[in-house]
Amino acid sequence: MNAQNNDSETQECVALVTGGNRGIGLAAALSLARDGYKVAITCRGEVPDEIQEAGILAVKCDVTDSEQIDSAFKTIEESLGTVDVLIANAGITRDGLVLRMSDEDFSEVIETNLIGNFKLARRATKGMMKSRWGRIIFISSIAGRIGQTGQANYSASKAGLVGLGRSLAKEFASRGITVNVISPGPILTDMLAALPEEQQASYAEAVPLGRLGKPEEVANLISFLSSDKSSYITGAVIPVDGGLFMG
Repeated sequence: MNAQNNDSETQECVALVTGGNRGIGLAAALSLARDGYKVAITCRGEVPDEIQEAGILAVKCDVTDSEQIDSAFKTIEESLGTVDVLIANAGITRDGLVLRMSDEDFSEVIETNLIGNFKLARRATKGMMKSRWGRIIFISSIAGRIGQTGQANYSASKAGLVGLGRSLAKEFASRGITVNVISPGPILTDMLAALPEEQQASYAEAVPLGRLGKPEEVANLISFLSSDKSSYITGAVIPVDGGLFMG
């Protein structure tokens, strides 16, 4: 489905946002719904009222499980149609210093944040290849570019998404599928909002723009990369970090 530049085409386009019940994923799902996409989310937690009110399809799915992924895609395909846009946002943290980090803490984060997103993209491209059009957007992190103390597992998983995204961009370019990576900096999600104000302030002070980002600011870029307006952009790693990483 070549979609997005007018309302009638956008209404035929199906977007899937994983981890779409909170934070960046929630903002992206609501933004795409406002743009006229038929939107589905996957999540493992509670579905917020905003999702139901926006008419967004919510499907329970563990992204580490290939069978659950396939089942979720079949549900979406039966209800909305073939997935044209994949926002691979689902992720977890298991923070800790390396000397105290268990094998399980490391492998679980890699399994969810990297391998799970590989499985999602592999399933999504089946339908995209048939229509010779698609958008895949991986949500990475500044931690994947500069590293972070206490987040060796998380940083490695997010760095892996850069290599994965660029490899898929080359592999599927001839099929009309673009693949890009977004690298958010400190974004005021519920996880960050739960930190003490002093810690939030210290994060904001490190940002050249002097503030924390908003989930909606990441969602704005997601909307652009999901559209035909971004048709000549693929294999890109785009920061949304207030200038924190300039490299």
